[in-house]
Amino acid sequence: MTRDAGPAAPARPLRRDAELNRRRILASAREVFGQRGLDATLDDIAHHAGLGVGTVYRRFPSKEHLVEAMFAERMEEIGDLAVEALKAADPWQAFVDFTWKAAEMHSADRGLREIMLSNKFGHEHVAEEKARMVPLITQLVERAQASGGLRADFAPSDMALVHMMVGSVVEFTCAVDPDLWRRSLGMLLDGLRAEPGKPSELPRPPLDEQEIDRAMSCWRP
Repeated sequence: MTRDAGPAAPARPLRRDAELNRRRILASAREVFGQRGLDATLDDIAHHAGLGVGTVYRRFPSKEHLVEAMFAERMEEIGDLAVEALKAADPWQAFVDFTWKAAEMHSADRGLREIMLSNKFGHEHVAEEKARMVPLITQLVERAQASGGLRADFAPSDMALVHMMVGSVVEFTCAVDPDLWRRSLGMLLDGLRAEPGKPSELPRPPLDEQEIDRAMSCWRP
């Protein structure tokens, strides 16, 4: 007869130097993924952090592990934005506010844009947070449509395409005007109204011909 081993011993906390290295790796990953996207490697992150590659691999055996650690929390933040927006009394304004706040997060973080629009990485906690967002965004869309604010043919899945368009503007104009996406999103939201109204005031001026030429010379497909 085997004896019950009892409850498992609690996981031992990381040593102070190991925990400091973990935080250093995560801070480096936030910068590197934010600027370069998910094509960046663990070697790139180790170099940016000033650590040996072995140190990074001891804490995160693969890029998948690091992506999960980095982006599950960020995805949760976006889900929380949707939960908060659903509390607003005006359904159209709730839709608009969520779209703006999510776009602000995406515009500042290329890695976050890519993790939102791809299933290449993040198959556990990130995937759970994506699944959590689907009914929340569906509610935001349906409430805005029922109130007569949002056009009836907009589908919840179109939200991903809205953010893809914003991301494309960010990447094209980042060397000229990193905030120009705000102008594009303002026009896009005006176009999503069920009934045309007075155009909203756009938060950024348009690019002139020289700025367009500069953006074209910097952009890499």
